[in-house]
Amino acid sequence: MSRRLPPLNALRAFEAAARHLSFTKAADELHVTQAAVSHQIKALEEWLGLPLFRRMNRALALTEAGQNYLPPVREAMDTLSQATEKLIRTDSAGALTISTMPSFASKWLVPRLMRFQKRYPDTDVRVQSTIQMVDFTRHDVDLAIRFGTGVWPDLRVERLLTEDIFPVGHPSLLNGERPLTCPEDLCNHTLLHDDYNISWAVWCRAAGIEGVDVDRGLRFDDSSFTLQAAINGHGIALARGVLVSDDIASGRLVRLFNVGLPGSLAYYVVAPPHYFNRPKVKAFRDWLFEEAANTP
Repeated sequence: MSRRLPPLNALRAFEAAARHLSFTKAADELHVTQAAVSHQIKALEEWLGLPLFRRMNRALALTEAGQNYLPPVREAMDTLSQATEKLIRTDSAGALTISTMPSFASKWLVPRLMRFQKRYPDTDVRVQSTIQMVDFTRHDVDLAIRFGTGVWPDLRVERLLTEDIFPVGHPSLLNGERPLTCPEDLCNHTLLHDDYNISWAVWCRAAGIEGVDVDRGLRFDDSSFTLQAAINGHGIALARGVLVSDDIASGRLVRLFNVGLPGSLAYYVVAPPHYFNRPKVKAFRDWLFEEAANTP
């Protein structure tokens, strides 16, 4: 249903002038000239086909039509003002919703979140873990951390973390029954696979080794499961450095051999450009890059 509405600026001028019964005071409040207020009200009266004010020598009074029109206009202006204030408060404060992949959430983001919460205790962070790319036009998400090429049209994209890919395993494998001393020793161990890394075939070619059955082993659809299997001593995983930095630092995993391959993809902070003007989004974005700078 189409709405027949007069111009908003004209309504603002009318409401202010009616409240002050003065074009001059209305102009001061609206930060425009008296002539501009007079022009807006004249245009509104012409649009309505009714006079709203009686203009006297040194005074201004509302007509009967003006008196009847003022209460609903004032109520509408108050409603619009309150809705705008509520929207701005929601946009700049309150909960912050982050969308990212389950592996990145569990292995990198969540272990660091308490540092953000201590710095910004009034901001509640909600992490949505999904392998699907969020649609900012349909979903209530403030910021996404994506893994990919960095090409997402109509969004602001900032590269957060790059990485190399290398084998990792439980520390006990270095001195176990079949110790891992060189890449050829992979023949004696279970290989762990997931869908988001360079394949073992590519890594073995880079390492210059043959005779390893690169198709055998355990396969997972999420990197965090692959790494957990490695932590539990179930085999050797090809790991993205970003996801295992904490596990290596804590001794849960060790990097094996000296062959690493640069990843062709990276982690990016992504959102519509104007979202970055929100204080809570800017704060989280800046914190992310601070944490990334401290990631080995």
